[in-house]
Amino acid sequence: MLAMPVNPESAIVADELVKIYRSRRSEVRAVDGLSFAVPEGRVFGLLGPNGAGKSTTTKILTTLSSPTEGTARVAGRDVMRSPDAVRGSIGYVSQGSSTDPVLTARENLEIAARLRGSSSGDARARAVQLLADFGLGDAAKRPVSTFSGGMRRRLDVAAALVHRPTVLFLDEPTTGLDPEARAVMWAEIRRLSGEEALTVVLTTHYMEEADRLADELLIVNRGRAVVQGTPEELKTALHGDSVRVSLVEPDPVAVRAAVAGLAGIRDVVVEASGVGGTLAARTDDASAAVGSVIAALDAAGIRYGQVAASHPTLDDVYLHFVGHTFDDAAPAPALSTGAAS
Repeated sequence: MLAMPVNPESAIVADELVKIYRSRRSEVRAVDGLSFAVPEGRVFGLLGPNGAGKSTTTKILTTLSSPTEGTARVAGRDVMRSPDAVRGSIGYVSQGSSTDPVLTARENLEIAARLRGSSSGDARARAVQLLADFGLGDAAKRPVSTFSGGMRRRLDVAAALVHRPTVLFLDEPTTGLDPEARAVMWAEIRRLSGEEALTVVLTTHYMEEADRLADELLIVNRGRAVVQGTPEELKTALHGDSVRVSLVEPDPVAVRAAVAGLAGIRDVVVEASGVGGTLAARTDDASAAVGSVIAALDAAGIRYGQVAASHPTLDDVYLHFVGHTFDDAAPAPALSTGAAS
């Protein structure tokens, strides 16, 4: 499922990207041989926990950082050989806000457009259009300092679009937003991809966000590609259902021993944390599996809480391919992904 697409017609082609940060005492391989391609007009999700290399990859593709090894092309231009041309073709929204809180929304957009080479008249017209598109027309004359978090993020995206780029990079665009503001931002991203035919690269650590927005996903862990495909392809590939049990003060060895050999149970993973743990497994018959797992835990005197069975989710995909849950990136080493190269 994870292959190296190298179609030169793609909006983005990354080939064996490596980024190493070195100091006198240590060396951190933030990106480790990452290869992928993004077709034009699609929403492409880079999904992984904090520290997976998503933001570093985005910085390389947006010319804000140079790769230690490998190459990348964005909008048909090499990021190292033609950085100015790349910058003229992209919009970039970083994790932090890029707008001035003292200025009004319209002033922010007009200045952004002027910095991109627009005349004063064109900058004013573009600002008015973008404010309307993003539902900020009524707030055009308000200082950005009075905006909610969701409004400010929408303005950040609008500012990245003043020069009509063909590729838009969104680095964790909804971090810190409440559910309502997040839903508004999701709708805006889908609109940009559909109506504006923009290619959107979205980095996120929210599973639901990736599932709802991305036409295609690349899951990364510790700088390496893990698996790539559409959300439905990735979930369907697991087959069967998942069973999850919340454990109270778990002993991983005892839990594994309790469920070892249970009929219809496979891919068992037990994780312990400071406040509890989780038993996760795959099965073809969820109703039968839940009963047998509960009986086995009861017989072994293992305390547990919530027990749930469901169709595969992206959490299950991550657990299956990486070997630990999405929220806990430390226990397992990164997988070798030779198929990606």
